[in-house]
Amino acid sequence: MKKAKAIKILDSKLKKGDKVKVIAGKHKGTVAPIIKVLRDKNRVVLEGITMKKHQKPSQEEKEGGIIDVPAPIHISNVMIIDGKNAKAKKVSRLGYVFKDDKKIRVYRKSGSEVN
Repeated sequence: MKKAKAIKILDSKLKKGDKVKVIAGKHKGTVAPIIKVLRDKNRVVLEGITMKKHQKPSQEEKEGGIIDVPAPIHISNVMIIDGKNAKAKKVSRLGYVFKDDKKIRVYRKSGSEVN
């Protein structure tokens, strides 16, 4: 019997709706918003990227066949785009600042708040 491999959950500061740039893999350089964040698997689902084609028949899909279904990408392969430099598509890291007992996400390069 094989032992289950423990997955280390990364501290993700990304949220649904954030615009990110793919920095590694087949879709490198592509910019897309996040549809879904899978925190337990350290993955994000991006709009229009990494589409899975083959679908087996199931309860919902009686036919199956070739269907475009978004597939997740590892969270380490994406970086958030700085809001001020959105036209230049500059990537940045995120940090936190406490204002009035609230935790606010900020871009580390420009220091501005994330929308």
